[in-house]
Amino acid sequence: MNTKLNHIQNWSELASQANWSASALAKKCGVSVRTLHRHFLKQMDKSTKDWLAEQRQRHAVELLRKGSSIKETSACLDYKQPGSFSRGFKSHWGIRPSRQRPTV
Repeated sequence: MNTKLNHIQNWSELASQANWSASALAKKCGVSVRTLHRHFLKQMDKSTKDWLAEQRQRHAVELLRKGSSIKETSACLDYKQPGSFSRGFKSHWGIRPSRQRPTV
């Protein structure tokens, strides 16, 4: 397995910097998309695409709980349209993003 990838500890930060794109993440890590995919399957027991989608949705929850609007959250997470974000959120979590309440 690629030792470059074994030493990375800030995966969530890198995912955000790569705009939740597997090819951009692979480029940031200096490996092929296939090598990155094999690493994720072995180390995280899921595909790179699934892991990135999960990280993106977790970040969405954080933003919404901090009081960001759906439109702001959507833009921050690089969705083309707020509706696409809302559908993806509901598909992932089973609830609409508007149901997330800011924590005080």
